[in-house]
This record gives sequence, structure tokens and C-alpha cells, in this order.
Amino acid sequence: MRKKSNLRISNPQKVEFLGEKFLEKSEVQLITYNTKSFSEDQEVKPAEKDLRIETDRVSWLNIHGLHDTGLIDKVCTGINMPRFIVQDILDTGQRTKMQDLGQYIFVSVKSILADAEMHFDVEQISFIVGRDDLYSFQEKKGDHFEHVRVRIRENNGLVRKKGTDFLLYLLLEGILANYFTTIDTLEETISESGNPLENKDTGPAFIFRIEEYKRKLLRMRKNIASLKEALTNLEKTNSEIIHKEQHKYFFDLKDSCLLLLESIDSMEQRMDSAENLFFSMQGHRMNQVMTTLTIMAAIFIPLTFMAGIYGMNFRNMPELDWEYGYFSLLGLMFVIALLLIYYFKRRKWF
Repeated sequence: MRKKSNLRISNPQKVEFLGEKFLEKSEVQLITYNTKSFSEDQEVKPAEKDLRIETDRVSWLNIHGLHDTGLIDKVCTGINMPRFIVQDILDTGQRTKMQDLGQYIFVSVKSILADAEMHFDVEQISFIVGRDDLYSFQEKKGDHFEHVRVRIRENNGLVRKKGTDFLLYLLLEGILANYFTTIDTLEETISESGNPLENKDTGPAFIFRIEEYKRKLLRMRKNIASLKEALTNLEKTNSEIIHKEQHKYFFDLKDSCLLLLESIDSMEQRMDSAENLFFSMQGHRMNQVMTTLTIMAAIFIPLTFMAGIYGMNFRNMPELDWEYGYFSLLGLMFVIALLLIYYFKRRKWF
């Protein structure tokens, strides 16, 4: 999981990259298409090509690696983006947001994907969407959108028949798919190791593990809630970029967010139940130990009393001179212990 950056912008007039560098060199890909034709350039050379897109086809420019501030600034300046939008793209600590800029719509989201060891791979992905052009900015080379590229290449579905608003929907759907995968992984992990009845490790490590799961769920909740808010704004926007007939798709994504939040609610309740059950089991074990110790003490109290009496050094103690006194006292103590054990057993105290 990426550590939260403590960096702050030192010069508001200059854009700065605030985040972790994942690639040695930024990479640029360009896809253009319409219903009849398609072209793809996997290695666009920024120094050799004007990155301002001017075409009668839908164009999708994707950039991997945000550390190249000159490249990001060049792309954004070419389409007259405000400086604060450029900085929002370069600041990977930004929360999910959507802003209507008139000729363009800006959307920044967090993608979260968990591995088998429950480590979160968090990536900020930003989109600038125009009427015929879409720009996407990714931190890492790992691609969440290959299925969209395949649809475009093979002309499957509606993507080549619709505009950038539908393309944005498909890209956001791919990010939401990562959330569903992460939720499924979390749910499977919690089912295996988050139940104190099935888990043999019921020490402090179990509670630490439960708290770690709850922190991960809280992080998921915050990001999904922010994404839901951004989708609500996209659904309600009056921008000409998002056509009204596409609002149903963004409503569907918002519905998926609600489903994810319900799953998180369910898992959080299971975590709370697991913690309560854990402490109940610990309390029960402690009661059993205390019951055992109390019974042992109750048995030995009368025996200690008798031993204390005959351990006193008085001269006139008739039993001390009796030939069978020692064995009689031992026998009496043994009988008393057996009677107490029988009594406790009848009362079902152990």
C-alpha cells in the first residue's frame, strides 16, 4: 500500500508532481476511431508530435507515468486547462472529484486492487473529456482498460458507435470492476481468517488482523463514496459532453457503487460481530479459569484450616498423643475433599 505523501505545493505558479515515481519514462498511446475506421499508436513520441488532438473522429490519448510534469503540462496547456487542473492531475493525494469546465469535464478517481496477501495497489487515474477527445492519465503501466481497447479494435458493442461520454463510462466501469475484485478478495480472506470460531489464532494477533481489515474497508468506503458523488454529478450535469441518453449508464455505475457500499456494510458488521464474539470467548475462557481456581481454593480452605489447627504448638492437644491421630486427620481431610468435589459436581460448577 502506498504511504500517504506529506509533500505540499511550494510554488502555486508552478505545477509540481506530488507522488511516487513508478516508471522510468512516461509512455503515451493514442487511439482514434469512428464507426468505419480505427487507428492505434502505441508509442507516441511527444517531442515529435503535437499532442493537441484535432480530428473528426473520437480520440483517446492515454499517458502512463505522471512524474513527467513537462509532458502533462504540454498536453493540458494544449487544450487550455486551468493550472489547478494540471496540479490536480499531478497530485496523487487528491480525492475523487468531478468538475465541469465548460468545453471539458475533469474526473479524477482512485483505483484500488488487492493482491493475494491483501496489499492494496492504489492508483490515481484522471480523465479530461471533451466532445470528441478524451485524455487519461495513469500513474502506473498496469492497464485497467485493455478490455476497452479490445472492444475498439474489434468493433464490439456500442463503443465505436458512440462518443467520448460512452468511452468515459467504459473506463470508469473498468475501475469499478477493480473495486468488485478487491471486495471479493476481502470477503474471501475475512471468511477464512476473520472468524474466531474457525481460527485457531485467538490471541492479540487476531484483533490486530480484524482492525487491519476494518481500516481497509474504511479506505474502500471513502473512495467509493467519493466516486458515487462524482457519478451523481456526471449523471446530473447539463454539459453537452455527456448526452442525456448516456445518463442511464452513469446511473448504472452509481448503482454499482451502492452495491459495493452495501457489501462493505455487511463485512463491517461481520467484523464487529467477530470482535464481539472474540471478546465473549475470551471472557468465557477467563471465567472457566477463575471457576477452576475458585474450586481448588474452596477445596483447600478447610484442609488448610485443619492443618493450621494441628500445627499449633500447644501442650494440651489430645490428638497429638493419639496413636492413630495422624492417619485419622489425613483420612478426614481426604473425605472432606471428596465431599466438596461431589457437591461442586452436583451443582455443575465444573
